Amino acid sequence: MASGLSALLDDIATIAKVAAASIDDIGAATTKAGAKAAGVVIDDTAVTPRYVTGFTPDRELPVIARIARGSLFNKLVIILPVALLLSYFLPWAITPILMLGGSYLCFEGGEKVLEAFGPHAETLAEEVAVLTSAEHEKTMVAGAVRTDFILSTEIMVIALQEVSDLGFAMQAATLFVVAIVITIGVYGVVGLIVKMDDVGLHLATKPAALLQGAGRMLVLGMPKLLAALSTIGIAAMLWVGGQIILHGVNIHAAEMVGLHGGALAWIVDAALSGLFGLVLGGAIALLHHWWAARKKPQ
Repeated sequence: MASGLSALLDDIATIAKVAAASIDDIGAATTKAGAKAAGVVIDDTAVTPRYVTGFTPDRELPVIARIARGSLFNKLVIILPVALLLSYFLPWAITPILMLGGSYLCFEGGEKVLEAFGPHAETLAEEVAVLTSAEHEKTMVAGAVRTDFILSTEIMVIALQEVSDLGFAMQAATLFVVAIVITIGVYGVVGLIVKMDDVGLHLATKPAALLQGAGRMLVLGMPKLLAALSTIGIAAMLWVGGQIILHGVNIHAAEMVGLHGGALAWIVDAALSGLFGLVLGGAIALLHHWWAARKKPQ
């Protein structure tokens, strides 16, 4: 009996060691995959706040939570199984699908640029009515989740490519952890960004002059930061979308002008990819508007 119990405990200890080793392997693979996708993660963080700008303070965190749930659904229910299946059965199809997604990002960014230079006929009262409507919230969440789907696909595919030499189960486990960690990280940061003005208001009520000054700086600075992030988000969509398409046809913008590696090459590649994305996205947006106007009854 004692020997049987001892053998059982030995087996449990062995299983625990194997499980611990597997967890370590998953952690290492996740770190490697996450680091490779860091650029797109930063873009995702920059893009999202523009979908929350304009909401009343009591709706900001609920809206972010809705977008985060949509992002998790995108990654775990749709992208993860499809990416694994495509990688196993149709690896050649991944690049064209990413390029289609990149085209959509360019369209989103190009349309926002056109809107910025277009007429603005709405009055302030009309804009407030729209921003506080349930339909506006639904529309903004849906738009954010759609954009997140493209960025999440890019993140997950990059992560998958980094662990392509591992077994199927390890790939699935790594992508699962990447999805959870990146979603929490991105939307946690977004939540902090959009609530910093509330933190500023709280600090401004403190008796200490230093805290009051910091609070006033946050209150005055956050609208400018959110406006800047909105612009950065549009630029990020154009950059990432353009880069996905160019890399899909094996074009590296920086190398075309003789730059290979280094910070300058990265900046030039991002700028040229963004310019390409703006031209392509603007063309798609104009074509979309022309087609929509053509379909309207005369």
